[in-house]
Amino acid sequence: MTLPDRFKVAVITLSDRAYWGEYKDTSGPAVAKYIRYIMASAGWSYEMKTMIVPDDASRLREVLSSTLNDFDLIITTGGTGIGPRDITVDVIKPMLTKEIPGIMELIRVKYGTKNPKAVLSRSIAGVIGKTLVYTLPGSEKAVHEYMSVIVKTIEHTFFMLYGVDKHK
Repeated sequence: MTLPDRFKVAVITLSDRAYWGEYKDTSGPAVAKYIRYIMASAGWSYEMKTMIVPDDASRLREVLSSTLNDFDLIITTGGTGIGPRDITVDVIKPMLTKEIPGIMELIRVKYGTKNPKAVLSRSIAGVIGKTLVYTLPGSEKAVHEYMSVIVKTIEHTFFMLYGVDKHK
């Protein structure tokens, strides 16, 4: 098997306030910056779509059902905590065909030793069919923490997902 000729990436920010224009989304653009770095480092061609949706389970399901077949990578930011409007993990986790728990466990331990509040994140990573999915917290600082670890593994993750044997 081979990797896609052109990766299709979706960055989805979940935030009522950003959706309604009450404040500017900074976490989505931070994710996009890392995606540009990852793709350039790997020498991969890509196209990226960014969107902001409210913290609404039915709206997120609707967005995901319309994007899953079209995207190779979906990264969400926001909605991973324990607040009443934090629904991202609850919507996405049941959709996963394979979960990748280790990366999020590592991130929570790594940053939780410095900031105990970091362990309250319920972020997950996994695969839905052939789409790689990461759910990140909504703060720009957390995006930098999470993506600094994800960038080190994502190339190999895609090779594994597409059955590309790089061990030969």
